[in-house]
Amino acid sequence: MPELPEVETTVAGLRPVLEGRRLTLVEPRRADLRWPIPVDLRQRMTGAVVTSLGRRAKYGLIETDRGDVMIFHLGMSGRWRIDPEEIEKHDHLLIETDSGHRLALNDPRRFGSLDIVRAELLGSYKPFVLMGPEPLGDDFTAPYLKAATKDRKAPIKQLLLDQRIVAGLGNIYVCEALHMAGISPGLKGGAISKPRYERLVLAIKQVLTAAIAAGGSSLRDFVKPDGELGYFAKDWLVYGREGEACHCGAPVLRRVDSGRSTFYCSQCQK
Repeated sequence: MPELPEVETTVAGLRPVLEGRRLTLVEPRRADLRWPIPVDLRQRMTGAVVTSLGRRAKYGLIETDRGDVMIFHLGMSGRWRIDPEEIEKHDHLLIETDSGHRLALNDPRRFGSLDIVRAELLGSYKPFVLMGPEPLGDDFTAPYLKAATKDRKAPIKQLLLDQRIVAGLGNIYVCEALHMAGISPGLKGGAISKPRYERLVLAIKQVLTAAIAAGGSSLRDFVKPDGELGYFAKDWLVYGREGEACHCGAPVLRRVDSGRSTFYCSQCQK
């Protein structure tokens, strides 16, 4: 599943093509993805000028001069294609701009979503209401994280994946950040000291920043909008490396927690 760096990379790829451009065609090619597509999306977006693009957690945001924000989620396999040579079966939304560009939102598994809300109501959009701070934002600090996990007996990995605590973190980058910080994924959140939380918050910010700079991780179906691959996967320290040597020489281990693979080093992470 595309995670925060992949969505940030996607938004960055769309920005030079969409920002400041008038949308001459907005055509949903089916009635739903994971959820129904708003029936008025075509009407509200066609003819509008895109004023900005952004991201909240794993959602992309396309704001227009009409005060509307189109919200997209890439689900398990979604991606945007810029100026595709031909339209494919799984291109479920087409957009054309006054500069002659064509974009297609492609989602073979249809676990993604499309929605549209008024900009002033974005904060009360249902998926956003209970979300915690952005991990790259100033509000995500060690004191905040320690307070948010105070007395919690759940494993720290599970807590970091809780969108109510921090928005947008996913399995890949949580595994990587915990390894970078030297913290066992199974350690109880309430048992982690402030200095260790300082290291963990720094590691989360560093691993996300590095992944964004590398264009994300090409995992299964994810590629950038221009068709190029993201290259952060080659820098993974533990994720997907079961049985390989950690930098300390011990083997990388894998276990399954709540249906997700957890990769870690028992020597480096305590």
